[in-house]
Amino acid sequence: MEPQPEPSKKKVRIATTWLDGCSGCHMSFLDIDQKIADVAPMFDLVYGPLVDFKEFPEGVDVTLVEGAVSSEDDEKKIRLIRNRSYLVVSFGDCAVTANVPGMRNQFKIDDILKRGYVENASHNPGSPHVGVPKLLKGARPVHEFVNVDVFLPGCPPPSEAILLALSELLEGRIPDLTGKTRFGA
Repeated sequence: MEPQPEPSKKKVRIATTWLDGCSGCHMSFLDIDQKIADVAPMFDLVYGPLVDFKEFPEGVDVTLVEGAVSSEDDEKKIRLIRNRSYLVVSFGDCAVTANVPGMRNQFKIDDILKRGYVENASHNPGSPHVGVPKLLKGARPVHEFVNVDVFLPGCPPPSEAILLALSELLEGRIPDLTGKTRFGA
């Protein structure tokens, strides 16, 4: 009997997304640079701003969520992500604490819209009514809406911490990020 080829190990399905944030965490993710080649054969990137899939897929193993939950669309999206992801990672300070997006929480929504779309507008002042998601009363961290499995703080998290977290998750372990990152750094 001829030896059978070893069955290939199933690739981990990874997604990334951002809600109300600046994309700095994704930029730090890209700062992993060529070291990503060491772990890339172990996963498929199935959703995120780095790929062009429009709908969040089912059966995602790990989702990195950047940004706070600030609008009705954000809330709907994070609940969908939780339902379709085995592990959810709160990725960066905005996801973990609401950080910069949470600075608006001291103001009324009408005052925010007036400031942004009327007082600071140089052309056609007025709040948009079409194609703009309704803001929630305040920007809040991801874990206030859904269960979060891993917290990866930092503004943005250092690329070395992201690579460590990713490597551990790809091996099926929850990463210990003690001393690897901190809030605001």
